[in-house]
Amino acid sequence: MFKKLTAGLVASATFLSAALPIESRAADTRMLTSYYADYFHGRTTANGEVFNMWGNTAASKTLPFGTRLRVCYSGCVEVRINDRGPYIGNRSLDLSYGAANAIGLIGPGVAWTDVTFL
Repeated sequence: MFKKLTAGLVASATFLSAALPIESRAADTRMLTSYYADYFHGRTTANGEVFNMWGNTAASKTLPFGTRLRVCYSGCVEVRINDRGPYIGNRSLDLSYGAANAIGLIGPGVAWTDVTFL
């Protein structure tokens, strides 16, 4: 009887987990984050868009274009990956000036942020 009950629970859990969307509101990771601004404003990004320093976009060396993230420092902002970089040190994410300003990253310039994949 125990084997039947266990098999039934495992089958039910497998079925339910396949039907439920995978979504997390907790921070998935921490990334060393910086920002880029006026020098690149109006230039073409790696995915072909024109960079708007006031927008809520970001650059990553590895994340696919179109990936949406919630980035939090002293505030939070939602950004979309549309460029490649940063190429300085061990930084993982480069925010547009507008996104960096929204979370209070302009003062420090570079800081560890909490990042959630949306």
